[in-house]
Amino acid sequence: MALPILPLLLVLLVAWLSGRAVERLGYPSILGELAAGILLGPPVLGWLEGDPALDVLAQVGILLMMAYIGMEMDPGELRRASKGGFLAAIGGFVTPFILCYAVIIASGGTVIAALFVGMAAGVTALAANSRILLDLKLLDTRIASVLMAGALIADTLSLLLFAGILGLANTGSVDFVSLALITVKATLFFAVAAAAGQYGLPVLGRIVTKSGPLSANGAFIVAALVTLAFSEGAEIAGMHGILGAFIAGIFLRDRLFGRQMTRSVESGLKQASLGFLAPIFFVTAGFSVSLNVVTESPGMLLALLGLATVGKIVGSALFYLPTGHGWREGLVIGGGMNGRGAVEIVIAQIGLSLGLINQEIFSILVFIAIATTATVPVILRWGVLWLERHGELVRSDDRRSGTLVVGAGPMARTFAALLARAEGAGPVRLVDRNTEACAAARALGLDVVEGDAMDEDVLASAGAASVRNLLALTPNPAVNALVSRVAQSAFRVPHILVHHEGRWTPSRTDGGRTEHESVLEHTGASTAFGTPFHLSDWDYWFDNGRTDLETRRLDAPTDVAETVRRLGGTALALLAEREGVAFPVSAATSLQAGDRLTVVRRQTDAAPESGTFREIIAAAPVVADAGAIDRAALLDLAAARLSEVTRIPSGQLSAAFLDREESGSTVIADGIAVPHGHLPGVGRVAVVVVRSREGIRFPDLAAPVHAAFVIATSDDRRTEYLRTLASIARTVSLPGFMERWMEAADAEELRGMMLKG
Repeated sequence: MALPILPLLLVLLVAWLSGRAVERLGYPSILGELAAGILLGPPVLGWLEGDPALDVLAQVGILLMMAYIGMEMDPGELRRASKGGFLAAIGGFVTPFILCYAVIIASGGTVIAALFVGMAAGVTALAANSRILLDLKLLDTRIASVLMAGALIADTLSLLLFAGILGLANTGSVDFVSLALITVKATLFFAVAAAAGQYGLPVLGRIVTKSGPLSANGAFIVAALVTLAFSEGAEIAGMHGILGAFIAGIFLRDRLFGRQMTRSVESGLKQASLGFLAPIFFVTAGFSVSLNVVTESPGMLLALLGLATVGKIVGSALFYLPTGHGWREGLVIGGGMNGRGAVEIVIAQIGLSLGLINQEIFSILVFIAIATTATVPVILRWGVLWLERHGELVRSDDRRSGTLVVGAGPMARTFAALLARAEGAGPVRLVDRNTEACAAARALGLDVVEGDAMDEDVLASAGAASVRNLLALTPNPAVNALVSRVAQSAFRVPHILVHHEGRWTPSRTDGGRTEHESVLEHTGASTAFGTPFHLSDWDYWFDNGRTDLETRRLDAPTDVAETVRRLGGTALALLAEREGVAFPVSAATSLQAGDRLTVVRRQTDAAPESGTFREIIAAAPVVADAGAIDRAALLDLAAARLSEVTRIPSGQLSAAFLDREESGSTVIADGIAVPHGHLPGVGRVAVVVVRSREGIRFPDLAAPVHAAFVIATSDDRRTEYLRTLASIARTVSLPGFMERWMEAADAEELRGMMLKG
């Protein structure tokens, strides 16, 4: 079989031009490719023709594309979407099946033909829908996960029903033996594929890398072989190879290669399939449609097309309602599942060759397959805009939470402490290879991973795969750049903030642009805190108490660049709080009216550090021995002592302390805790010092606490809170502190220890 060079050239050229044309109109390229196949192929002009060699290339392209789609999908999201996918698949299969079955029976068709048409109306095109979701950049949404899971289930149902129809056609009755055999083979395939992906691929990975690390080309070849092997397994089981390719991609995502090599393989599969082979499939798919049926059987065509569409959309939406995700999302999913594509065409061809349907029904089914697939991009595009307007489009990014800060210097520690204390910020963790910096962060009660953030395994152990924000805040631009690239390519962190020192050094490998500009473009990152700044200067100011924090509520929308300009060169915008959720500020942040913005200013005068901490400790109530108590009793005790000083009801103070404790333990080291809470009003800072020789029991902690420092501040005194926390951390980290603490004779000796420290 010779390769038809000219037809291949023309098909690729047509695919590229038509795809570009519809993309300029805001629609995915698949719509142009299908339309070009119909217009320029046999159905209309006849300028392009099919060829067996083109069919082979098209099939290879679809298999590689499905592997790529599988690598793009998050297995966790698919598992979470399996219930919704099952419900949508059942509703989207049964409803159009019944409606179209009734039409064929009412028009005088046979039961076999009615069953066949009903089954064809219920299928969902996995390959075509995958391409559409990819073109529309929806693979990271919940609707994509539900659509993919639903398509897998719907295709499996169609295969089982197909086996039953063939048995009925051949013997006049349902062949339950053949149906059971198909079911067993399908179940066996999924079980073997899961075992091979879960356990076999890691072994294969160790074998192929035993002689040395794989090159990008070698890894691509291995991935292609795995894809073809899984596809052949699906074919042997009586299923379509695209199912096997999709499952192969899911396991290739994180079972065979390291994260960086996986991204390289993913890029190779994308270029080979979407950039070269898959467009051949979608152009040649248009060759199969017959437009004669539009004039010869318009009534039957419109009836089946209308009922198949309405049945699929409404049935999917109704069955999807029990998920609780809303009727709008159900309708959009039903519209997405309405595409039938190549699956219906293949089924129709088999039915025609076996005499189960006539040429008229065959042409109608092919027309429905093309028409419904062509409408999916439009429905999904409008549907997504509809969901976005109502705030109901859920992306996988929305399931991520928290912030990972790379760097644990004084500024990074202060920022992390602020964010961890803010409402709705999620977990906050720091990563640094400097032991002293990590110890200082732990003394503030922060979660720290000690290690090199440029190491994928270290970032993985720090939870990079589940965080929403990553802040690269080290004084080394090269480290920030590399960490950002790893965070994007290996962990797909949705929001990356990169510190920029302001030293505009052109990159040697990127067209004269600065390294910072290159990082922002390649990773989709943004400049941390909205402006360049010298981290070493701010570290010094933070470490020496030369900074002040303030929180302001914005009266009007603005962008960070304008805010930074107004602040001048002595202040930075650190974090914002919106509707009870705190997040780091970057140059890409759009601030809204009502947002609370936390700003840090450096003190411009050269005044020495004030004696605020000494004054606070000097006035602090000190409990020399609280006895054996639990956390709740400690907070009640502290609230009672503070009430005497602040005249605030002790119950209100105790509730504030407990509310903060419930969000995370404030034990910062063995035997030492620093609970804190909110004081109403302004200008309030207070500390209660408590010693318990017998020990204070905190939930979920085996070791008791013997030194507790309960801090209470009003919202306008965040700077004093952080300074007080830092001073306590320095004091309790002095050698022999706990021994002297336990041996101190009375309250004044305990107070003296803190003042001297």
